[in-house]
Amino acid sequence: MDIILKNTGAMIIDEAHRAVSHMYDVLLDQAKKIRGPELFPICGLTATPGRAGLYGAEETIKLVDRFDAYLVKPALGKDYSKDPLRYFRENSYLAWPRHIVYRSGREYELTEDEIQQIKLEGDLPRGFLKRLANNRKRNEAIIKRLLQLPKGTSTLVYACTVEHAYFLAYLLTELSGQRAGAISSETPLTIRRGLIQDFKQGNIQFLCNFGVLTTGFDAPKTGCIAICRPTTSEVLYEQIVGRGLRGPKFGGTDACLVIDFADNIHRLGPPLAYKRFKDFWTTEEVEE
Repeated sequence: MDIILKNTGAMIIDEAHRAVSHMYDVLLDQAKKIRGPELFPICGLTATPGRAGLYGAEETIKLVDRFDAYLVKPALGKDYSKDPLRYFRENSYLAWPRHIVYRSGREYELTEDEIQQIKLEGDLPRGFLKRLANNRKRNEAIIKRLLQLPKGTSTLVYACTVEHAYFLAYLLTELSGQRAGAISSETPLTIRRGLIQDFKQGNIQFLCNFGVLTTGFDAPKTGCIAICRPTTSEVLYEQIVGRGLRGPKFGGTDACLVIDFADNIHRLGPPLAYKRFKDFWTTEEVEE
């Protein structure tokens, strides 16, 4: 490693929002010992230049310092200064999104323990997500809406739990007449790769997952993102919807449907992430 660092002319860090981790601390500290404090040019690439969660503010400051507070934005001209996304959509770099909030009308009350966990973890706790996953009526609404998609629509389904992902995949296979698969961090690597490859090739129409298909995953022909798990994390939400928003110039689609399955969650505190993206697209509200 020391030999590599000694001869490094520049460093490019992909998924640079992760550059605040201990791994990068060790790497760059060692680089400074070998090359001195000036180091070499370091460029970070990311679609989400910030951090979320309990230590989000602290980690964002660390991220800013790591790249010398130098954030490079594309120069798109005056016409797109207030809406840069329009430039990328009109020029086929990004797909045009259609956003639907599918309201169940169901009410959920967070417990005191769950409220404290949100404060500590920066997002809805797994215990609450498990409650959603076990709600029969909610699952019926999810399946009912997904069965309305045109046959052959490549759909990524973001479930509330691992078990929820497998449950939804089973129902979709049985009821849709199409193939569905499910993966999680527990899925053996060879099986995961096979399912992802089948999804990319159109052999699987629904690929359900929990906690894995957010970064480092490329399926540009995705036609629908179904978000069954609510989240207050802007970073996580941005990563999820980003899986379906690649345009034709990146091998993607002209348009992508994003469906948020929404419930009334009382005493939540921070708003759900999709509410903070209202300026990025036009939202259609649908009651179950």
